[in-house]
Amino acid sequence: MNLLTQSSAGGGSALFMLIFYVVVIGAIMYFMAIRPQKKEQKRLDAMLSEMAVGDSVVTTGGFYGVVIDLTEEDVIVEFGSNKNCRIPMKKTAIAAVEKPEV
Repeated sequence: MNLLTQSSAGGGSALFMLIFYVVVIGAIMYFMAIRPQKKEQKRLDAMLSEMAVGDSVVTTGGFYGVVIDLTEEDVIVEFGSNKNCRIPMKKTAIAAVEKPEV
């Protein structure tokens, strides 16, 4: 009888330890992966919302250009020194924005 009570108490302890490890691993994953990703997304959203006509931008493809028109979701970027290369693209294709110096 004594052996039976000890084995059931040990099973409860093992279950508690398993739940504890799952919680710890979940917390580590949150602080190492999910939280920095949310922080970066907030930074990108703020950068895109502050973008204005005349800003220099770098696209995710690595092209440098100047914003010449903005809509809610799209942006028209002018590339190169000739004024004929204007390409409409999604705002999410912008990787970095630099404000012009005044």
